Amino acid sequence: MATNYPANLKYTKEHEWVSVEGDVATIGITDFAQSALGDIVFLETPDVGTKLSAGATFGVVESIKSVSDLYAPVSGEVIEKNSDLEGSPEEINSDAYASWLIKVKLSDTNELNNLLSAADYENFCNSSH
Repeated sequence: MATNYPANLKYTKEHEWVSVEGDVATIGITDFAQSALGDIVFLETPDVGTKLSAGATFGVVESIKSVSDLYAPVSGEVIEKNSDLEGSPEEINSDAYASWLIKVKLSDTNELNNLLSAADYENFCNSSH
């Protein structure tokens, strides 16, 4: 299956995606990441109220192949977590872009300028692997 890079999202070099609505960022892991990880068996995300700093780890995703840290693409406060994924983390393998991890109230919208566009992320994935 070809990797998918939705143009309406922003991306990080650590393979997280961000969708922004107002001052709320929805964060997940990319199709490229779930494909590289293989079958996802465990997910750990922060509780509501947790403060995140851009670039810092905020959780863990574990597959049958490896354990990977999740990195916050933006700074802010966790206002919602996708508790459905805790019981069924394999949903990420089915649709990485429908399976968001957390929602964050942004503390600095300028940080969005540091993220990659879909085209830049696709180029990054194609050149680094």
